[in-house]
Amino acid sequence: MPYRSVDRRRVLAAAALGRSLDDPGPVSDEGELLHAVTGEILDISPHLVTIETPDGRHERLVIAPWATAWRGDALPPADLPVGAQVIVKALREGKVAERIWADITRITGVIEEIGRGPGDITLELHCGPHRGRRTVVIPYRASGRLRVRHPKFEPGYLFDAIGVREDGVAHARLPATSQPPYRWQAVPTPPPAYGGAQPRVSGTATWSDAFDWEERGAAYPMLESSDADCAETGVSCVGLPYLSLGSTLDIRNVCAGRTSIVPIVACGCLAGRFCDRCLECGTSPRGRIVELAPSSFVELGGDLTKGCFNARVGLE
Repeated sequence: MPYRSVDRRRVLAAAALGRSLDDPGPVSDEGELLHAVTGEILDISPHLVTIETPDGRHERLVIAPWATAWRGDALPPADLPVGAQVIVKALREGKVAERIWADITRITGVIEEIGRGPGDITLELHCGPHRGRRTVVIPYRASGRLRVRHPKFEPGYLFDAIGVREDGVAHARLPATSQPPYRWQAVPTPPPAYGGAQPRVSGTATWSDAFDWEERGAAYPMLESSDADCAETGVSCVGLPYLSLGSTLDIRNVCAGRTSIVPIVACGCLAGRFCDRCLECGTSPRGRIVELAPSSFVELGGDLTKGCFNARVGLE
């Protein structure tokens, strides 16, 4: 429906409220802007990688001598297979690859069912009413690492892991957070100190692969249920104000010192259930205040395998 268009909503909100209509994307700081390049590897060598982007363009990037890659484990970029789906953190106007993540996925949801085989564990997750159900396989060799930070593989508890897609199946490799000790419906209430009226809020920014890889945008927990078409929205342990689809967020990665203007394009009802902290540079206040598309996360200096950064968000 026309009024559901995020771009149109952003324009109308700016006109009605007298705001400047900032173009979404990274804001120039003292350092060089980062670019996210996504697509399928067509050819790769120790020095060059050719990627076919989702719109059919061929991007040829120089691989920096210090570049690193990840596909379930760290490996040299030249060892990535042709055909892998990648997201690249690139410098020099998107022409120099500094970091490559291949076939990466993030599996975030509520545990519904557990299947145990001779070695591997299979979890069925509820990922929110707008994201449906997902199946994740926990390989035996990764289960110990995940168990340290996710001690309860039980229905009703939250799960959040980073892994790889292999033959269409998500295989968890790394815990993305420490599992909250409460069941998913028992989210702590916001502390009185957070009234929701302050212009900036600090907390955790994460990423989700529920977005298209080339998409820029954010999911936000506190949307009106009728506006987001989601009955599970409006829950957070942070005192966030209600915003609408099409609103823009001024997001600051406190760890990397980078800022970006990011539109709200989706409901973050599941992110609001996590009252956890990010430990990337110091300790963030509790609560996920925004969930970013992978490209937006990378352009803000985030590392997809670490899964979060300490954020300060200006709310409009």
